[in-house]
Amino acid sequence: MTQPSYRRMASLKGPREFADYVARSRLTLGIDPEVIPGGPLSQSYDLGGFKIGNRFCILPMEGWDGTENGEPSELTFRRWRHFGESGAKLIWGGEAVAICHDGRANPNQLLCAKRSLCALRECLLDAHQECYGFTEDLLLGLQLTHSGRFAKPNSTKTLEPRILYHHPLLDRRYGIAPDYPCLTDGEIEGIIEDFVKAAVIVRDAGFQFVDIKHCHGYLGHEFLSAKTRPGRYGGDFTNRVRFLHEVVAGIRRAAPELLIGVRLSAFDLVPFKISPDGRGEPEESAAEYQYGFGVNDSSETHHFLDVLEDLSIPLVCITGGSPYYNPHAQRPALFPPSDGYSPPEDPLAGVARLIAAASDAKTRHPKLTIVGTGFSYLQEHLPNVAQHYVRTRQLDFVGLGRMVLTYHDLPRDVLEGRLLQTKRLCRTFSDCTTGPRNGLVSGCFPLDPFYKDHPQGEQLKSIKSAGRSAQAPL
Repeated sequence: MTQPSYRRMASLKGPREFADYVARSRLTLGIDPEVIPGGPLSQSYDLGGFKIGNRFCILPMEGWDGTENGEPSELTFRRWRHFGESGAKLIWGGEAVAICHDGRANPNQLLCAKRSLCALRECLLDAHQECYGFTEDLLLGLQLTHSGRFAKPNSTKTLEPRILYHHPLLDRRYGIAPDYPCLTDGEIEGIIEDFVKAAVIVRDAGFQFVDIKHCHGYLGHEFLSAKTRPGRYGGDFTNRVRFLHEVVAGIRRAAPELLIGVRLSAFDLVPFKISPDGRGEPEESAAEYQYGFGVNDSSETHHFLDVLEDLSIPLVCITGGSPYYNPHAQRPALFPPSDGYSPPEDPLAGVARLIAAASDAKTRHPKLTIVGTGFSYLQEHLPNVAQHYVRTRQLDFVGLGRMVLTYHDLPRDVLEGRLLQTKRLCRTFSDCTTGPRNGLVSGCFPLDPFYKDHPQGEQLKSIKSAGRSAQAPL
């Protein structure tokens, strides 16, 4: 079967041609014809009396370049210096930090330790100070996570899952036996204590907020779909948000000065698999799928956002799906990782879905501060789409993730009215995913000269040419 051919973003010359392509594709995606230096993206944002300097946000990413005992390496410090140099004034950690060893998604993920977090924060602030002369309008937070079902704390090849319930599709995919034990309520209470202890460490290290991660199939997200779990933490909606309530209550008691945010997968798709022609396809009908959150109905998503408002949680980053079982929903890309599937849709449709979910959240919950995602795939057209959604108040902040691995100072170039450095734009080659899936460090191997010349860059070429890659997605 012939694979469909989707237009590359770089082939669409200028805002008008891009807008025409969006219209022909029957997608809804706003775009401004001109980006204004000093315009909407440069406007400050008032968050409870704290003035954030502009509308760019660095998103949290799962690092693979820490040490085995959870401390940052020089590669980690390099990334954090880049976050500080980027020009973005909202730093959502830039990093997913595990609250305990058993909750790590890989053996090199950072752990919460005051000394190392202080050093990373100072590194970022020093870089920002050197570039911009002040840091008073910079809001810096850290994402706290437990990887739950996808924990790999001791080996990149060995899954050590901590599950809330048995999911027939994912259990089969990852070899989880029917009698494999689920977390007990008592163990969940211990994990809640770990989140609170980690938040205190983050506070003591000088960060201004923590994100209680509820996305991408990790533990917080799995609570939201734990409809078949018995007991206090599963079943009806009230029980499925009990984990969030208890983590927030604990943080408010122990570190009341900390702001709290949540990164949320606002929708799920059915788990996808590789079809005979190499494209992704759903494992079962969405109408029959009972194990997701916000799959066929957004009412629970908005109910959850109501809960965030009731808990006075102001910061919400909207994403979707999971990179483990439907990566095209969360990370639209034209080129899949070496063990992934070819896109089942134009990746631009995935971008439109993510931005629409964030816009809908802002429209229906205007008191929340909403960060949108999915922008990196837009490449040359990123500033025009970003400005449109901020200008029309459909989003408060534009989140950047993988783009920062190759072109970390794109926000600065946009804000200062410079032409984009097109040779540095992320082209979604997915090597930053293929590498970690094979135990290598996180970086842009094709476009960042540092990683192109790194010894692991040659390793990655060998892995790709030989067709060898791990089976479990990042």
